[in-house]
Amino acid sequence: MTSNVKIVAILSAKAGSEAELETLLRGMTTPSRAEAGNLRYDLWQDVDKRDRFVLDELYLNSDAVASHRATAHFQHYLSRINTLADRTAIVVQAVDVVDDSKS
Repeated sequence: MTSNVKIVAILSAKAGSEAELETLLRGMTTPSRAEAGNLRYDLWQDVDKRDRFVLDELYLNSDAVASHRATAHFQHYLSRINTLADRTAIVVQAVDVVDDSKS
């Protein structure tokens, strides 16, 4: 059985790039959510540090992540992100989570 893949990315805008970063990230939500293997793609903003965003992504499996990374919208994101933000992305595995599909 393959397991879901969760990615959490924290992105802090570089000085003067806050609005452009938010636009780039907002542009990722709709096409990413439309991908066949995407289960969740949410964009959050830090309430105390408005130039910091969190991407909360969930994919069916590692093949879905690979497909996401091959899309035109992800390639566009990659071409811009390093000039707009400092980022940390982590891939996590489930330890004790609620399976919403059973409710």
